[in-house]
Amino acid sequence: MLNLLSSFFGTPSSRFLKANQAFPGAVKAFEAGFKAKSDAELAAVTIALRTKIQQGSGLEDVKAEAFAAVREAAFRALGLRAFDVQLLGGLALHGGQIAEMKTGEGKTLVATFAAYLNALEGKGVHVVTVNDYLAKRDAAWMGGVFEKLGLTTAAIYHGQSPEERKAAYMADVTYATNNELGFDYLRDHMVLHPSQLVQRPLHFAIVDEVDSILIDEARTPLIISGPTDDQTQLYLAVDGLIPQLTEGAEADYELDTKQRSASLTDAGVDKAEHYLQEKGLLPVGESIYDIHHITLVHHINQALRAHTLYRKDAEYIVKPNAEGVPEVVLIDEFTGRMMAGRRLSDGLHQAIEAKEGVPVQQENQTMASITFQNFFRLYPKLAGMTGTAATEAEEFENIYSLPTIVIPTNVPVARTDSADIIYPSKKGKLKAIVADIADCHKRGQPVLVGTTTIERSEELALALAEANIPHQVLNARFHEQEAQIIAQAGRQGAVTIATNMAGRGTDIKLGGNLELLLAEAQDAQGAAKIKAAHAAEHAEVMAAGGLKVLGTERHESRRIDNQLRGRSGRQGDVGASVFYLSMQDDLIKRFVPNIEGLLSKLNVPDDEAVQMGIVSKSIENAQNKIEALNFDLRKNILKYDEVLNDQRKVIYDQRMQVLHAENLAETIVGFRHDVLENLTAQAFPADALPEQWQPQLLDDGLKMWFGLELPLQDWLKEADVGASSVVERCRAAVDAAWAEKTASLPPEVLRSIEKSVVLQTLDRLWRHHLQGLDFLRKGIGLRGYAQKDPLNEYGKESFVLFEEMLGQIKRESIGLLARVQLVQEPAPPVPAPANLVQVAEEAAQRTLKKPQAPKGPAKQVKPKPRKR
Repeated sequence: MLNLLSSFFGTPSSRFLKANQAFPGAVKAFEAGFKAKSDAELAAVTIALRTKIQQGSGLEDVKAEAFAAVREAAFRALGLRAFDVQLLGGLALHGGQIAEMKTGEGKTLVATFAAYLNALEGKGVHVVTVNDYLAKRDAAWMGGVFEKLGLTTAAIYHGQSPEERKAAYMADVTYATNNELGFDYLRDHMVLHPSQLVQRPLHFAIVDEVDSILIDEARTPLIISGPTDDQTQLYLAVDGLIPQLTEGAEADYELDTKQRSASLTDAGVDKAEHYLQEKGLLPVGESIYDIHHITLVHHINQALRAHTLYRKDAEYIVKPNAEGVPEVVLIDEFTGRMMAGRRLSDGLHQAIEAKEGVPVQQENQTMASITFQNFFRLYPKLAGMTGTAATEAEEFENIYSLPTIVIPTNVPVARTDSADIIYPSKKGKLKAIVADIADCHKRGQPVLVGTTTIERSEELALALAEANIPHQVLNARFHEQEAQIIAQAGRQGAVTIATNMAGRGTDIKLGGNLELLLAEAQDAQGAAKIKAAHAAEHAEVMAAGGLKVLGTERHESRRIDNQLRGRSGRQGDVGASVFYLSMQDDLIKRFVPNIEGLLSKLNVPDDEAVQMGIVSKSIENAQNKIEALNFDLRKNILKYDEVLNDQRKVIYDQRMQVLHAENLAETIVGFRHDVLENLTAQAFPADALPEQWQPQLLDDGLKMWFGLELPLQDWLKEADVGASSVVERCRAAVDAAWAEKTASLPPEVLRSIEKSVVLQTLDRLWRHHLQGLDFLRKGIGLRGYAQKDPLNEYGKESFVLFEEMLGQIKRESIGLLARVQLVQEPAPPVPAPANLVQVAEEAAQRTLKKPQAPKGPAKQVKPKPRKR
């Protein structure tokens, strides 16, 4: 049906290309005029365009002229004049779409067109990259283009100071990684003064390698954590249990590899309890499932996962940090890159540290978190670019409302893609791979070998070393050198092993990267020799067949396989690709388990290749299933985070209002009256008779939250005095007490104290709320056994918790302010106004006492229906 509709109406890509086929011509119409302009006149074009926009013109009205200005600036700065397909790619980005463009088609330059046009509005544009190296490189490289046009460019990267980040975000175009952008957003919602904010309001983002960032990394939310109680010894003690547990027919534990979970069997529970009792961690006769020992079960399950589901040199590596102390560093399963600073949550990272015998770092609690899905949907306008998006087009459309537009190549692809070559065993496959590489190396054909794990890459490297074949290994252990290594992977006879396409974002040019080679030139004569040698080497590599891409096994995602293939055949270059498989590969063993037995019955030799259509078809089906499963996992994460996201927006909006408010007097008055109204509603219910009133609840609340003792019982004994009169007297007393307390405080100090108390109270209770939601979510799945939808139950209960938290923010803020005292220090001079917040915080910390929770029944909050 989809094919039938496409034949009548065309695909989104074909419709886009047809509708905009005249656009490149409209851009080129400005070429002659712009060529004649001086550099100063070209930069003045930006001023003229901004003036038009300020006078009411839209971006659509000036897009052709803006693109033409970028095209001319790129030629002057880089010697590159954009092709028609690059102009169309930039137009797709400006339209808030994903531009799928093959490797080597110049996506970095394409982004400058949409970035420049949208930067004319003066609100800033973010170009998102996958690592710090690319953020710095692209900002420096494309910065020359923007400089010709009078715009500023900057990069955000790990290790910058807040002042440096703030300045970088003020640039017209800012290059940064997705992690840095997300963490800065979270940190900005934790500051205590507007001057500490680094980001300005989000406007427009262009996401490079959009499939890697918005899909591959979307399963792991960004989390800012703070320390909790130190449980290092417990992790180490529990870790000693795991080697004593067994697998097999009478297993001590069960694994669910799809859900990546582990749990003890009854036999395992007996062993665990005996072990923990010997260690003194569990009293004799008690169970680990007793309510006060339930955390032991959690620690055991995490230790099980660490030992059985997380493999060294696959999911993580152990390497020394800057101080030389070994630490566990996570590996991105899709790119093979190290994820510096990222840690697994919920004690799992500590369990892996205990397993590897490295220092166990203190466990943390969540202080702020957000998923990449919800973070990037905060941008009013979003676009992306990659070489492989079509296979995930449905997810991009459903989650991000991003249509995928396939932009044709400037020159037809000349790469030859061979059918899979299949061997019965890994040993036979490895032997064939080495032989193929040796043949290519001998003929001078460069080879890029793709592996799925660090372990596989090192096995192949060892085999190549034994065969005396020189090679380079590119994986997470050599992250810093990945761009330099991959840039020279197209040199004559080069052999480069890459883990899961580490090095994306760097072109592989046949004969090597001329710019890097020219950097070694001593003078003009040396540069000329290098250019001549490079041209000759390029011709020889082309004659040898161009870059050959060799996959050592299929990845779980077709998209990753396509990324690997796409590194060859850049801009019309000749090239080739082939995948070597074995019946012992993980993917085949999981999804085509009977094939290996069939080949053994047929006595197929290990070193003899076979052609079996059923295997290739089964692998394709398996990839489809895994992609669908991963999509479901990401959707499930998003569904739960959307519940939290609604609450996060409310809290963050309120926090920003408080942060930027010059005077919170009206807010504080509102807090006082709301708290008092809640107390009186509990003490004097609307439908209750006088004998059912509970004035003691109001009396306790007044003492706790306002520090007041009022003669409520005496008032109630007076003739013709009802509940409403008591409430009015209480309100007057509360307001009078606050006015008396604050009369002697300088107004600016009072305002700072109020703001500091409200912000810190909000932050503390929000952290506790996040922790409570985390606990709620872990157990909510059990509601399914009661025929209830866990997601709906989570939504209802989280809303009740959220409403209670909002009330608690008001109560605790009022309670803290009621007890605040400004202590006059004798010696220090009067601080400058910029330090008033700090003075207020220190004064509050010296004098505030945390109020206790009120007695009596809590207010029952009726859940409101969520809008879907």
